[in-house]
Formats: sequence, structure tokens, C-alpha cells
Amino acid sequence: MNTNKYPEIKPGSKFIKKVYCFIMLLIVGRAIEAAAKTDKVVKKEVEGLPNDLCFYLGVMPSGPYMVVGKTKEGGMKYLGWNLVGKKINLRMNIRNIEAAIQVFTFQESTATAFAHDRFVVEGDLPTATAIVRILDIVEVYLLPKIITKLAVQRYPKWSEMSPFRKWTGRFIIYGRALGYGLVKDIITNIL
Repeated sequence: MNTNKYPEIKPGSKFIKKVYCFIMLLIVGRAIEAAAKTDKVVKKEVEGLPNDLCFYLGVMPSGPYMVVGKTKEGGMKYLGWNLVGKKINLRMNIRNIEAAIQVFTFQESTATAFAHDRFVVEGDLPTATAIVRILDIVEVYLLPKIITKLAVQRYPKWSEMSPFRKWTGRFIIYGRALGYGLVKDIITNIL
């Protein structure tokens, strides 16, 4: 049998799914930065993280990525999507674009995706679980309750107790996340 007669079949690039994942990572990265300044629970989680923390969350094999680092003041800073020149000590990758779409379309919670081995973590596992807790809190602020219940393992009780705190925090996080040049980043990095 001559294998040279049969051309290699290459999969499509899934451009739309990659763009969607890029936009979601961009919004979540900026929301983490804003929540670290706004929410008490996120501030407490960030205090427990290592001082030199720089992590990324990305989609294997070739991206997109979200890079976030801890600042000297104790907050979080969204550092963009480029990995070059950054000392990253925690790498969190979603195994493929299909698993990323399940997580980012809220068909599966982040914790469930971890349990189903859809994430690859290189670095300190307790730090990675703290990042997942921060992601869950950010999702509670960003999403309506009906969608958030799909996105997080357990809907937090603090968000049901004080609607004023939740809505105030939501507006502040949205304002800070969008006020940091989100539209500019989308236009310059995608188009």
C-alpha cells in the first residue's frame, strides 16, 4: 500500500471559536483586575497568593491566552495576551478549543472542567485552585444568576444576601473592566 497517494488531512482553524475565547479571556482578565480592587473576598484571596505570581490561562495548543500578575501593592494586573518576556510561574491551559468553548459558553463549570481533566496545570496547585475561586467570584459579578449557576460549582450565599453589594460591585467591575481600553484591545488584537 502506497501511503504517498493519500494527502494529509489538516483540521480547520476554528477561527470563530478562537475569537470568542480571546474575547472571553480578555474580559475575564480585566474583570479579575477590577475585582481585586473592588471585592473584599477577591482581595482576601489575592492576599494569600505568592507575591511574585504571574499566571496565564490559555487554550492548547496555540492560544489564545490571558496573562495576569500580582502587583507589588497586592492587587492583580491584567498583562495582556502575549507570553513573551513575562516570568510566568503558573500555567493553566485548557486542553483544546472544544473544552474551552464548553467552559466559556457555560455548559460546564470551571471546577467541573478541572475534575474532568480538561485543564493542564503547571505550577503550584493550591495557587491554581485559588485562581479558580477568584474566577468563580468574577463570574458571579459578570453574569446573570441563571447563567452563573451553570458556570460555577456552587452559587455563593453572599451574593443572595445583599443585592445592593452585588449590583454595586457589578457596576464598578464592569466600569473598570471596560474602562481599561477593552474595545481598543479587541480591535488591535483581532482585526
